[in-house]
Amino acid sequence: MKHILSGFGLVTGATYPLRALKTFIHNPQLWQYLAIPILVNLVLAGFIYSGLLFFGWQVVDQVRVDLSAWLQQIIINLPQWLSFLQYILVGIIYLIKFLLVVILLVATGFILMQFGVFLGAPWYGQLSEKLEKLRTGKLEIIEVNIFQDLGRALLFELKKLVLIALIGIPLLILNFFPGVGTLLSTIGSFTLATLIVCLDFFDSPLERRRLKFRQKLGIVGRSIPASASFGLVCLGLISIPLVNLFTIPICVASGTLFICDRVLTKSIKPSQP
Repeated sequence: MKHILSGFGLVTGATYPLRALKTFIHNPQLWQYLAIPILVNLVLAGFIYSGLLFFGWQVVDQVRVDLSAWLQQIIINLPQWLSFLQYILVGIIYLIKFLLVVILLVATGFILMQFGVFLGAPWYGQLSEKLEKLRTGKLEIIEVNIFQDLGRALLFELKKLVLIALIGIPLLILNFFPGVGTLLSTIGSFTLATLIVCLDFFDSPLERRRLKFRQKLGIVGRSIPASASFGLVCLGLISIPLVNLFTIPICVASGTLFICDRVLTKSIKPSQP
């Protein structure tokens, strides 16, 4: 009954950031592992928001101006009896601008997450180990040498880029088909971003077991709908400027708790390093 009431994990998956925050409150010794990652995020945010967000906002504003001019021309040519449509068209302009701003914030937060998680990996790894031991009472690590560890980290990032390209390029092409194409592209882009968010925030406990990239993808897929709601909530949290300096570490922690609760209770066959 509890499983059904939680939407087969849909609601539960969305609550993991709050569970992580609760864990930090009850275990204040864990906060020390967040200091350096937050500092790294602060430095990165200075560069990313002053650059990408500034130019992105200019693009959004230019699109708004172009749309306004185009729709204004349509309004001028409307018959008198259809003049009421001008209010709908103005509403469409504001809706499109709102959606573009949301997409811009999500994209900026997504990029900040990618660099922040990669650069803060050593500290996030320590935090994840402490959380796993605290949650399960034990810690499983398949040891590899530093060169294998670095190689796996770089290969993981490369495979993510390949995945983004393989799915993202067709989604980009869909934008050339207004209406349904744009809608499908938007939905697909958010789905892809949610998948990458799950891969990043689940990675610490999975990487300690040296799982292959395909196995990690499989875990995300088998954890749906919990992983989907988890990823969407985390995607929203990392998209809020300034707040994401703190929510990114919280999401990393919540990913470890998610794996401990919903994946490690089942059998996972580690890969050979």
